[in-house]
Amino acid sequence: MQLSASTNIPRHIAIVMDGNGRWAKRQKRPRLWGHKVGVEAVREIVKACSALDVECLTIFAFSSENWKRPEDEIKNLMGLFMMALEREAKALARNNVRLKIIGDISQFSDKLQKKIKQVEEITSKSNGLNLIVAANYGGRWDILQSVKSLARKMDQEKRNAELLTEQDISSHLSTSEYPEPDLFIRTGGEKRISNFLLWQMAYTELYFTDVLWPDFGKEELHRAILDFSSRQRRFGKTGDQVVSEKQGAVIADDQGSG
Repeated sequence: MQLSASTNIPRHIAIVMDGNGRWAKRQKRPRLWGHKVGVEAVREIVKACSALDVECLTIFAFSSENWKRPEDEIKNLMGLFMMALEREAKALARNNVRLKIIGDISQFSDKLQKKIKQVEEITSKSNGLNLIVAANYGGRWDILQSVKSLARKMDQEKRNAELLTEQDISSHLSTSEYPEPDLFIRTGGEKRISNFLLWQMAYTELYFTDVLWPDFGKEELHRAILDFSSRQRRFGKTGDQVVSEKQGAVIADDQGSG
């Protein structure tokens, strides 16, 4: 499936990668096998997003609620996370991908925290795709840590709380340096956002697919982007207003190029 030149490519895509365990079960393999194959799917989607000049790709690797899973599975996931960081660091830098981990990493082992910092540093000079990995992340946690940070700042500056704005909160979120997601994708058939980027996705287009994450490749990504491109994003305006503004922009471009 090929995208045309007129396809509207999202600046920022956010993905909940669901279905690794169920995929492994269908293959009569242990759940960890599904997560390992899921890492391969991440590699393909990163490559596809880079080729499309997507600015940001945020993937939900481990939620703050995932600590409720069996102890052995958590241990295996942490080991897989470490292995993926070790294997992919140089490849990410070589392909001009910048890695950023968001979430409360203080609960991870010292070794894993050190590796996260190392890979972020290795890729810090990259100016292509921003790969944002949410690990021990929750949308409510993100909003809460933003408000706490703001409260401390306002107390120091003796600012009136009545002057607090939405932009103040946005600027203290873990994704403050990136644009808000345009397209949210969830694989695996579930239709919920599961405490992911709650503040940031206020106007994000939602796309749900039954495809399990290990089977989600370039073709499926293109299908999601085509669906996104077919939608009219109004942001509170009427459809006629949006059409009129686009027509005005086209006329302005034509006059400018003339």
